[in-house]
Amino acid sequence: MLMIRPILRTAAIAAAAALLAAVAGCGGDAADSGAKEIVYITDAPIGQNQFLQLGKTGTEQAAEQLGESARTYESTDEQSRRSNLEAAVQRRPTAIVLITYEFNDLVTEFAEKYPDQQFVLVDSCPAKIPPNLRCGTFKEYEPSYLLGVEAGLLDRSGHVGTVAAIDSAFFHRWSDAFAQGARSVNPQVTDTQLFVGGANAVGDPARSKELALTAIQSGVDQIYGVTGGGNGGVFEAASQNHVLAYGVDVNQCPQAPGVIVDNAIKRVDKVVLDLLTQIHQGRPGGTSTAFGLAEDGSTVTSLTADAAGSGCAILRHPDVLTRVRQVREDIIAGRITVPHKDN
Repeated sequence: MLMIRPILRTAAIAAAAALLAAVAGCGGDAADSGAKEIVYITDAPIGQNQFLQLGKTGTEQAAEQLGESARTYESTDEQSRRSNLEAAVQRRPTAIVLITYEFNDLVTEFAEKYPDQQFVLVDSCPAKIPPNLRCGTFKEYEPSYLLGVEAGLLDRSGHVGTVAAIDSAFFHRWSDAFAQGARSVNPQVTDTQLFVGGANAVGDPARSKELALTAIQSGVDQIYGVTGGGNGGVFEAASQNHVLAYGVDVNQCPQAPGVIVDNAIKRVDKVVLDLLTQIHQGRPGGTSTAFGLAEDGSTVTSLTADAAGSGCAILRHPDVLTRVRQVREDIIAGRITVPHKDN
């Protein structure tokens, strides 16, 4: 009996180890089988960032339409972006969807390292595009110009402003176009542009509010928030000072009813679906496509099919909307060209 117990214990341990190995083996097969899956990786925590949430929702919807499953990895910094990419490529998914300029260098590195893996990058694109990468960018300046037209027509002080995340060419595609649109209908309008900066430029509502208050104190009565997750601070400052505000990426009007006039919309869902469809159809990669008003990839909330239920303040001004619709048609037809900086 003294010998039986160790033998039984050894046998039990061996059996357990075999079971664990079998389970691990099943998990490994799922991870490495190349199952029909699309992985979405953010550059930062989704949190209150509606743009990153839109990317997640768009990827899930696209995956469903294409008969695949979807998985999301949220990053927090450069190292976690790299770690998430490493984890994603090990799963050998149909495609890996990345979002924002934070992935420009990493996607080039990983696309070259894993030439059989397909990548999609939304909202940015590296200078050199590997053949297994497809980029979808936006003509942010077109809907921003339309918002500027609204601001110029609704303006009372002759002074409009923007609080944007970073003082870079990319974010000037919003802020400059907003000012240009306002001046197109009111040449006397002056413009103030302030930038959040710092390590959390797209997720700092306190700093965004501080800058919005600074702009309002200088006389701005129409303010454009281009700070991602920080826009709540811009809207709060506008609400407290009876100033009109404008949002980005999604319909933000419900966040401050009567205060938010309209929003520059990015159809991330459409872009993701279009690019993933290209992969499913076996079409060549190494491409970058810009989505603007003509492509229905960029627009403003007031011109969407569900505008009536948006809660946007612009709906109280049908005469302004008539002007905005005409400007949109002029941009699409090439009668108006909105100057902009390259990324």
